[in-house]
Amino acid sequence: MTPWVKRLLVTNVIVALVLQPGTLVYALLTLFPPAVVGLDQFYIPEVPFRPWTLFTYMFLHAGLMHLLFNMIGLFFFGPRLEARLGSRGFLGLYFLSGLGGAAFSFAFSYGSPVVGASAAVYGIIIGFAMYWPRELIYIYGLIPVQARWLAAFVVAISLYSGISGSDGGTAHFAHLGGLAVGAGYLRFRDRHLGKDLREFQRRVNHTPSTQGSEGDTRSRWASIDLMSMHDLNRNEVEELLARVDRNGMGALSLEERQFLDRMSGG
Repeated sequence: MTPWVKRLLVTNVIVALVLQPGTLVYALLTLFPPAVVGLDQFYIPEVPFRPWTLFTYMFLHAGLMHLLFNMIGLFFFGPRLEARLGSRGFLGLYFLSGLGGAAFSFAFSYGSPVVGASAAVYGIIIGFAMYWPRELIYIYGLIPVQARWLAAFVVAISLYSGISGSDGGTAHFAHLGGLAVGAGYLRFRDRHLGKDLREFQRRVNHTPSTQGSEGDTRSRWASIDLMSMHDLNRNEVEELLARVDRNGMGALSLEERQFLDRMSGG
């Protein structure tokens, strides 16, 4: 159990025990799209503007089974994702997926109240399937299904149910919003991290000593401040410079040139 999965589980359970459907506080925390923009004239007209519900709806549930299914998904799929993404990445995925569910509710079910962590948890499920697509998930502990096919099934069911209007008490478009935004967030995050990694590798592999004159390069290497270096690095620099003095720069490998370039700030 990872830290934020545990905290989210505990928070959702506590909120479910404290706030029951049908109470005023529960209604004030429920996502109702017109109320977010201050146009609620029917649901709670006394408080027509409730932008906080974009977040608070994720911690409300319509009943025990609703809570149970969402927490099972978070419990089984969340820890491995948090371990991979880190706390910030995991929370970004969770809450952006939840906001994606809210956005899809605005677009496709504007007049319906929405509660539940389903959109956030669906973002977790799609994330798991993206990173471990062939991992076997045992439905009811018996039926093995690869994560990618489970995710595809979830998408198909949500899309069909949302379009057809079946199971009207379920926010299927919110589920789709969680899936879409969760997948998009992870794609963007991985592309951004990949760009940073490529830049780091470019800098590591950058070899100025192959571009300038040998005299300038040797002078730059000779200016390395040996006294400020760790003994291991200092010994290696001294050994490489001595080899250059004996046999010329051609005696160094590309990796050794890169090492001296880094030590000299090149």
